[in-house]
Amino acid sequence: MHSKRFNMQYNSHGAITSLIDQEDTYQMNWVINPSYLDKAGYTDSDKLFGEFEIVIGDHHYKSIELTPVIKETSEQLIVKYQLPEATITLNYELINDQLQWQILLQNNTYEPVKITSLGVWCSLAYIMFRDRDVLQNIHRSTAVFPSVAPNFTKLAGMRRDNEGKNMGLFQTAGVVQSVGTACEWTNRFFENVSPSLDGMLFHQLILAGGYPQTKAPKRDWIYPHSSITLTDEMKWSFVLTPFSDQDNFTDVAQHFGHPRITYPPIIIRNQTATVMIEEPTNDLVERIVLRTNVDNKIIERDVTSSLKQNVLTLAPTEVGEHELRITLESGRQDRIVFNVMRPIHQLIQQRVDWLSIHSFEDASGKHPYSFGPVSNQGESLGKLSLILMANLLNPTEKTMAQVRQVEQSAVYYIRQKWFVDGDFGKPASLYGDFYRVMDFEYIGHVYYLLSLFGENVLILNQPTVYLHWAADVFNLRVNPDMHESQRAKEESQMLGVYFLYIDGLLNDLKAHGMNEDYQLIKECWDKAVKRVATDSQSYKAAITEHFYDNAGFGPATGALANAGYTKAASRYAELLKANIGFSNDFRSQAPDRWWEALSYMIHSLWGGITAASSLLAYEKMGDTELLRGAYRAFAGVLYMYDANATTTDRLLKHGEAASTYSIAGPNINRPDLSRNRFGQSVFAQDGGIFTRLFPDGDTGHDDWDMGEELAAYLTGFGQKAYVYTKADGTLSVINGNLVKLRQDEYRVTSYAPYPREILDVERNRCLKTSSETVRYNIQDGFKTDEG
Repeated sequence: MHSKRFNMQYNSHGAITSLIDQEDTYQMNWVINPSYLDKAGYTDSDKLFGEFEIVIGDHHYKSIELTPVIKETSEQLIVKYQLPEATITLNYELINDQLQWQILLQNNTYEPVKITSLGVWCSLAYIMFRDRDVLQNIHRSTAVFPSVAPNFTKLAGMRRDNEGKNMGLFQTAGVVQSVGTACEWTNRFFENVSPSLDGMLFHQLILAGGYPQTKAPKRDWIYPHSSITLTDEMKWSFVLTPFSDQDNFTDVAQHFGHPRITYPPIIIRNQTATVMIEEPTNDLVERIVLRTNVDNKIIERDVTSSLKQNVLTLAPTEVGEHELRITLESGRQDRIVFNVMRPIHQLIQQRVDWLSIHSFEDASGKHPYSFGPVSNQGESLGKLSLILMANLLNPTEKTMAQVRQVEQSAVYYIRQKWFVDGDFGKPASLYGDFYRVMDFEYIGHVYYLLSLFGENVLILNQPTVYLHWAADVFNLRVNPDMHESQRAKEESQMLGVYFLYIDGLLNDLKAHGMNEDYQLIKECWDKAVKRVATDSQSYKAAITEHFYDNAGFGPATGALANAGYTKAASRYAELLKANIGFSNDFRSQAPDRWWEALSYMIHSLWGGITAASSLLAYEKMGDTELLRGAYRAFAGVLYMYDANATTTDRLLKHGEAASTYSIAGPNINRPDLSRNRFGQSVFAQDGGIFTRLFPDGDTGHDDWDMGEELAAYLTGFGQKAYVYTKADGTLSVINGNLVKLRQDEYRVTSYAPYPREILDVERNRCLKTSSETVRYNIQDGFKTDEG
């Protein structure tokens, strides 16, 4: 089948196997293709686009096990399944630049039929190809960002190259309850091969139920998973059509009758926030209800009267997730989901105190002088960097004790575990017969931050000793000549989170006259970024242990921008912009990642590092899309530390944290993890590679790889607010509030927990101040109220 814009193919079962935009240079197939599944050894023909599962009474039907009647015309495909209780018809019609898709459910009995579950696969090409040619993953794969609402669900398929050839799925009729995912993957990490991970997500529209019995989320009060009753017939309609970018995605949605709603990613309790609502033509807003959970009771407040000229003004007094439900005169409903938080400095301080009290083991512990839970992976040391960063920015009466705990860990635990006899030139093979070079960047960060404290705080060594250690470890991280194995040599040439502290390390080495260390590190750093810049046209840094990884191209963007390789940084920045989500739910705005949850997810560490990379690149290059994306991404990261969340089955006490949140509902691989926060050791029960990754089983700990992302947050939004000019020419602010006082003059309030700077990158202006509120004049720049 074809139209002026699309070529579409389907298999003998009526599932869509190919959808190609004829205007696309790369001829990307926008749906998962069974030929690739066969090539990669995956058996998922039951999840191709258009297949479905339905539970009617006691009968569970899978379309792959049924024989449909298929009828085709030049531009229309009709696939009909006849069941005893109901007939299911899927109608596909190609019209110009649209694939119109209709699902019709008809009752075959004389009685109402109860449908406890109905999920239809809409498997867009969310694939991490098992292919060392990374261009395959860049030009022929998509991230998928869901916005789920009863009558206005939409999926944004963002091709990973961000070249403007994207695909959206827009609901035009019926009620959608949720969007779930199923994951296929192969991980050969312990086979000492790199890259070792590939896989894909299959997306499923949940029209009813979606969960096995007893496996549905128990506390999620926002998204239903209820049965439906079929009396005569029910219909759902969707349109697949191209879009160019985030703003155009919203334009296209408006064209199909969706409201246009914008909202702030982070709202602090009792602070004023505005939500913009543009109604569809001829379907005005009838009612707006703000819903939240207080003491396990859903509180609803009608806020319709607060809508003035498309602007809804809110000042929430309760913390936790809030659902804003918008009902139109037609009865159709849309929603947004945002989080209301206590002041963020409270969250950070409680986390640091919790780590000091509950995580640190003294000399008598199972792992003396460690911060648990422990891991061989260096990411587990991010907790230490967070403690140090927080105490540098906000010294308290606990600072001396907390820093000394970290110092003991750095000397007695880290050095002895990761290095043979404590020799920084002899890494210990903690993974059988090899070591992991990326671990050293986290160790270097701890040593560098320790060097920033005074002699009155440190007790085991002088600050300059730790500065020297940081240089030694950094040399091991970036110098391929320090390694013998090919794997280690290759990993040493990958950029990493050390872009967060390289400038400070070099400046301090030079300031302390440590010229030999300075020259060695400077040379290795220059070679590393130059090498990545030279290889940027081939996007080599996008490959890590994963065949395509934001843990590769995220840090590459930040590091290249920081080092002045603007052209190379811009290439990777496009991958970064396509990687950060946008949605009507703040949690679905996370950077795209799947391995740690086997579903679309928030990953605290790599979500935060990706956001920090985006922010640093913005500061160097001025692309406001990077600024906006970074702020959206950090909203999800902070959610992983938020003890006031009410929709997750895993509740946190103040100071606790969880590394992973499964956005999908359901997470078909592990339904019990759907819309829940957890640590990756929860997969230990699944066996296989997880048994080796988590030899102690499910420890119940959720944060072994957490901390570095909050340290990254503290280097940026933790201290800074940003004034910028929007596309319509008006002034706005990220991580703060802007009030217009008079023509060209504004009051800017920073939401940074530890305010130090307010920037206008576009006009190259910066005011270093600890004041939360300053004045800003477009002609004259910033000034404090004192002058």
